[in-house]
Amino acid sequence: MERKGRKLSRRFALWLMALLVAAACTFTGCSGTADGGSDADSAKAPRQQTEQQAETSSDTSAQTAAKDDISLSDIPAYSGSPYVEIDGNEPDFSASRLTTKEFETYGALDDQGRCTTAYVNVSEETMPTEERGSIGMIKPTGWHTIRYDFVDGKYLYNRCHLVAHELAGEDANEENLITGTRYLNIEGMLPFENEVADYVKSTGNHVIYEVTPVFKGSEQLARGVHMEAESVEDKGKGISFNIYCYNVQPGVHINYRNGDSYATGKEGGSESSSASSSASSSSSSAGSQKAGQRQTFILNTNTGKFHREGCYLARTIARKNRSTIKTTAAALERRGYSPCKRCNPR
Repeated sequence: MERKGRKLSRRFALWLMALLVAAACTFTGCSGTADGGSDADSAKAPRQQTEQQAETSSDTSAQTAAKDDISLSDIPAYSGSPYVEIDGNEPDFSASRLTTKEFETYGALDDQGRCTTAYVNVSEETMPTEERGSIGMIKPTGWHTIRYDFVDGKYLYNRCHLVAHELAGEDANEENLITGTRYLNIEGMLPFENEVADYVKSTGNHVIYEVTPVFKGSEQLARGVHMEAESVEDKGKGISFNIYCYNVQPGVHINYRNGDSYATGKEGGSESSSASSSASSSSSSAGSQKAGQRQTFILNTNTGKFHREGCYLARTIARKNRSTIKTTAAALERRGYSPCKRCNPR
């Protein structure tokens, strides 16, 4: 009986409270939204939300790699140069993608376990502060451990970072490592990676950087990599390139379906030796040049680097930043220029 009385008392109290609230609204003229906001505030909310969504969408778009529609049918056959220019060496980044917002995006492996696109806004913040860690546990598609005496470093294949460790500090990231020849790694990709690294370190600017391995059908080994980069703050004056690097090794026949390979014999060996000796003699020749001897140099007036004629990196310099001069290396260094690490023009 006592429990029933308490229930009735609670019901009466609730009824009385509801009656008082209704009366208060009648006498004070309550209006507006349930959360106490005015109709004007309520009307503003959707617009504010839309603007916020648009800003978020823009940020997301800038951080999303565009579909790489480069076709192998558009790439000329390898003919001795480690790379070729694509679309006049002009990168294909829309204005919305040229941002200073920090990001790193590594595409998921495809259904065959192959790397897709790596897309990074390279800056001082993305660069490593520690030595590179071990990557030996990663076995990219097509991987083989094989040696040839005529290959620089002996090993045919390297675990090639799509975005170099010196640019993003990535170590054993399977979404950023492909099976690449020593030639691809050192002669093809490295000069451009060094150029970007040097530029960022010297300016503190950002560089939008995108690399996509290009496969043919279901092959396990990429035929090459498509590399694009553009500096943001100066709108490409410092860094601007769009190239395709060949995943080949002079003197070696490669089966791209599975990574098998064999030396092509005397002709291949001499071809490889020729390529190696050419690079070696160029470097040796450059190294033997005396600092006081007048030579023709290519200057990058934006980064403050000077190069030998024929240096791969000199070809990537934007026309407005490129200058040719005949002088001595010592004179250029006195003017504040520093020698290219790739061609060693001193």
